[in-house]
Amino acid sequence: MSRVAEGVSPLELADYQKAVRLVLRHPLVTSGYPDRAALATVRRWADQLRTDLMEVLGHRLVTTADTARLQRAQDGLDATRPALTRAGRPFDRRRYAYLVLTLAALGRHGAQVALGELADAVAADAVRIDGLGLDTARKPDRDAFVDAVTWLTERGALTLADGSATAWAGDPERAEALYDIDREILLAVHHPTRVLQHLTSVTSLLDSSGALGLSAGRAAQRRDQARRAPRLVLENPVAYYADADSELLGQLRAPALAEDLERLTGLTVERRAEGVALVDTSGRLSDLRFPGGGTVAQAALLLTARISAAVQRSGRHALELLPAPTAAERLAARARRIDGALPSRGTVTELTELAEPDEESAYETVVDADHEPGETRYPFVTDSWLRGRLKEIIGEYGAGFAADLRGDPDRLLDQALDLLAAMSLIVRVDGGALALPLLARYRGVTARVKTRTAPQPPAQTALFDDETAKDPTP
Repeated sequence: MSRVAEGVSPLELADYQKAVRLVLRHPLVTSGYPDRAALATVRRWADQLRTDLMEVLGHRLVTTADTARLQRAQDGLDATRPALTRAGRPFDRRRYAYLVLTLAALGRHGAQVALGELADAVAADAVRIDGLGLDTARKPDRDAFVDAVTWLTERGALTLADGSATAWAGDPERAEALYDIDREILLAVHHPTRVLQHLTSVTSLLDSSGALGLSAGRAAQRRDQARRAPRLVLENPVAYYADADSELLGQLRAPALAEDLERLTGLTVERRAEGVALVDTSGRLSDLRFPGGGTVAQAALLLTARISAAVQRSGRHALELLPAPTAAERLAARARRIDGALPSRGTVTELTELAEPDEESAYETVVDADHEPGETRYPFVTDSWLRGRLKEIIGEYGAGFAADLRGDPDRLLDQALDLLAAMSLIVRVDGGALALPLLARYRGVTARVKTRTAPQPPAQTALFDDETAKDPTP
């Protein structure tokens, strides 16, 4: 019997689970973000949330009068939750840099700040960073800076008092914007769990127990290890048994994991031979939905059907089977890309042993009590094969695709494969991709192109008939 939500009555359980999903989906909740009712919902259940989120996941919930901030314990580097621009596109490195420099500059201002004045302060810091800079005479730089400011405005850290940021981005000589600064929300936004000067690698942020200031004793370490399994299931579309070490494998298969997660979130845990997943068919918790709308998602879905068909071939037409990179190898590859941008100046190298996580204990050899230890291999499709299949898709369904992506198939393929990798359907490797078991869920996908006749001139869009396209995967 799960001990999650022990103090919650059956009649109120659905409301409590709504609060859980809300704070997991939005780690920062303010009086206006993500909506005006969110903070009241979280604050109502704050005590129970603190207890359950720490006990099950190792997450710490910090609440104030105007904010609720979830400090997550992190086991990996997640590229599926980027900050988004005003146009809904993921932040690039320039925008992330401007966001961090804006936070630093706001700490040196009073109750209000003009956008032009803030831009000058950020520009003064950005010019000292090789390859960055902020030239307010350049429209692309102004747009990137306004995206960072808008991200803070959406969360309430800044409130527009007068003027327009969009107008300033268009012509800073004729337009201006004035903002009120909310110090409490700024503190909640920038709440690092480590002294950043002590970090020599991004992986140092993944030492969850040390980062959150928890006890480092053996009992605490065992509790933190036990929380890895529910975190893995909650944070990923699927937790594959092949990726788990022996201790984690037992935790993933334990009945208590499903009981705790289902009672905590109100969602369903699905077990298959290859792994376990938390199924969110309504999108109440998922930050990334698949299948979904838009050219990239539609092309990716059609690509899954072709990969699945190739996987089922046998004999001399069967695909080559290759081992997938281990979780540790994937983490190391992501870390290298991020660490390449870390500055060497200002780092306190003599304290690095306090910041480095124990990677040896987190990634061990896979051992299954029911099977001999061995290397799991997955069907491999080459880049050239994928380009050929996408060319077929564009030829058949391209009339419903966005013109810019239809005309740039390499970019469309790259984005589609990134989406499939984020959904744990494939692993991208040198020269192609490996098909993972969850991909089989989308075999047999079909599509048709429907012509719209009113009220605009005729246009075409892709609509999907397959039943699997109606519900997103976990």
